[in-house]
Amino acid sequence: MSTEKMSTDTTKRPSPARARLIDAATRLFYEEGIHAVGVDRVIAEAEVTRATLYKQFGGKENLVLAYLENEDRMLRDMFAEAGSSVTDPARLIDAVIDGIVADIRLRHTRGCPFINAAAEYPDGEGPVRTMIDEHREWFRSTLEQVAGAAGLERPAEVAASLVLLRDAALVGGYLDGDDRVSPAFERTARAVIAAHRP
Repeated sequence: MSTEKMSTDTTKRPSPARARLIDAATRLFYEEGIHAVGVDRVIAEAEVTRATLYKQFGGKENLVLAYLENEDRMLRDMFAEAGSSVTDPARLIDAVIDGIVADIRLRHTRGCPFINAAAEYPDGEGPVRTMIDEHREWFRSTLEQVAGAAGLERPAEVAASLVLLRDAALVGGYLDGDDRVSPAFERTARAVIAAHRP
């Protein structure tokens, strides 16, 4: 590996302290709420100094943005992984449903992090809400592309329905348990897909 390549790779990876701060913020903000968790708690969990947090992020709002970027990246990676492992476009929509069910059961057991964050930033303006809006638009447009590639009729309607169902399932999974909600989500999502097949 050349020195130039090594140096480029190093600059793309977050520093260990930054990674620990993002990991701690992701866990605490998701489990306990953004406004309920102060920077001192994140600093203690990440085992860094206050100066390190401010050097890396400048303040709490940028740390919140990094947390949401992390959540966004994980979902995009999940879609990319499904897309690389499923070659048939008609099967990809089924893989997406399976992925959402797995997410409800295994990862986002306390609701959607973006819906949760939106509830804590209710005025609808500012960088946090902008990021939430961008994430949701990406998610909706990606589902529309997947539905279109699968040959479904009215792919925009399919995408809108799946976004709505996922939102409800993530909240419902937290309130009622995934054993009730996951089968209902899967059954309803597959019915939407079936109704839009030519």
